[in-house]
Amino acid sequence: MAHYKALPSLTLLDSVWRGEAFWRILFGLFPMAESKPKAITIRDLESFDDLKQVEAVERKVWGLSELDTMPLTLTVASREAGAIWLGAFDGARMVGFAFGFLGVDHGQLNVHSHMLGVLEPYRTLNLGYKLKLTQRERVLALRQNGLRVDEITWTFDPLQSRNAHLNFAKLGVVSDQYKVDFYGPETSSVLHRNSTDRLWVRWPITSRRVQDRAHGKRNRTEVLDALSTVQPLVRFNGDGKPARTDLQAALARQRVAIEIPGDVLEIEKKDPELARQWRLDTRWAFTEALQAGFFVGEFCRRIRGQQGPGAYLLEKGSPGDCILEMARTPIKI
Repeated sequence: MAHYKALPSLTLLDSVWRGEAFWRILFGLFPMAESKPKAITIRDLESFDDLKQVEAVERKVWGLSELDTMPLTLTVASREAGAIWLGAFDGARMVGFAFGFLGVDHGQLNVHSHMLGVLEPYRTLNLGYKLKLTQRERVLALRQNGLRVDEITWTFDPLQSRNAHLNFAKLGVVSDQYKVDFYGPETSSVLHRNSTDRLWVRWPITSRRVQDRAHGKRNRTEVLDALSTVQPLVRFNGDGKPARTDLQAALARQRVAIEIPGDVLEIEKKDPELARQWRLDTRWAFTEALQAGFFVGEFCRRIRGQQGPGAYLLEKGSPGDCILEMARTPIKI
């Protein structure tokens, strides 16, 4: 069981520092309000009451209708059948969860992480990252008839800059698959109105790359240096719109880049047509690059200052070329 603490709020001290109240607190004339840090516990979901809380978090995170929400019966059955269910708890209340189940990808046994969500007030506590690291621990402990699982897969929207940063920069995933309208043209969630395109990512959890990221070793400087020399397939033009560049010239090089907005959700609220343009142009870029033999290896946010776009870095070859630990013998099914 892992425990994580949020930093205490300094709001009270900030408000009384210059006033008489500060000195009254100092000399004990009235007690200071308690500022005990909030303790968040990450643990396995073990009871029916634990599993019942999943639906409430799922609805709040994605805004799904009843039709698209996972049925409680399936949640219970999957947990009983060995799926990995983890929750982040503030006391007895679930504030985030991660759900993964066994699967096969590229002929390899893996765990597919289908859902990870954290309630809005708790997203500054890095809980998504901590849930993923705990999920990695659980998968590393799996052993069955001499087989071990050393890869986790999942999908995410490649226009979501925050998720791209978590997945590539902090966790060390790689991707060589882009899936158009993975969940259909849209779902009941407001997050899925601009199609449901996804990158299918692979997380080689026993690799040196992932171990380094788990210990906080980042390579932002190297990625920025590489991005400064490559030809973007899609980049920002002067008015914030996507602009395609010469496809053949870009793909003739060893590396290419694809830029995305810093906050596509804001664009979707203010200008749905512009958001749709970003979707179509980046869909074109990822599809063309992956078909030409590139894979997505890195992502860097704010490549042009605090308000600038983020960019993916793609390299020619296969993910196994840069992560030797991914070269394994396929299982027999």
